Amino acid sequence: MASLTALTRKDLEKLQAEHPDYSMELVDGQIVIMSPSGYESDEVAAEFTAQLRNWVKPRRLGRVTGSSAGFDLPSANVRAPDVSFVLAERLPKSPRSFAELAPDLMVEVKSPTDTLKSLRDKIQFFLTQGTKIGILMNPQRRRVEIYRPDSEVEILGDSDILTIPDLLPGFEVAIVDLWSPEF
Repeated sequence: MASLTALTRKDLEKLQAEHPDYSMELVDGQIVIMSPSGYESDEVAAEFTAQLRNWVKPRRLGRVTGSSAGFDLPSANVRAPDVSFVLAERLPKSPRSFAELAPDLMVEVKSPTDTLKSLRDKIQFFLTQGTKIGILMNPQRRRVEIYRPDSEVEILGDSDILTIPDLLPGFEVAIVDLWSPEF
């Protein structure tokens, strides 16, 4: 009978070095190869990243990263949200490899190949690992879902303003401004 060996962060690093063109995560001891996102979903993620970074950086509040930044979580999984934010006092210097903590804020943007269930599960997983706020952005439905541990989901639409007063007091962005423009 064959036995499966759970893979580790070192295995992920080795595979990533051997196959740099692939984005990978380590989930429950298995390597998961991530498919490219859709154009629209990546544009939405880039817009949110820009809005967040442009607000965070001059205030020196922390670090904002995109989908290539991996987090070595307490569970030994290595995952990468589409957008993440870590408070400065938790990560005063950028690590060369994976950040060995859960981000304070993580964002997932639904692409055509994603299921809402898988994205919601990923957000819930991050919340169990110490993330304070998870955001799910659905460009197709023009809807944003905000998750916090032990709280009901907050749902926002185009007429709403996204605020995160418990983590980023003063940060505001109109939901309608996050979606891909039409020219």
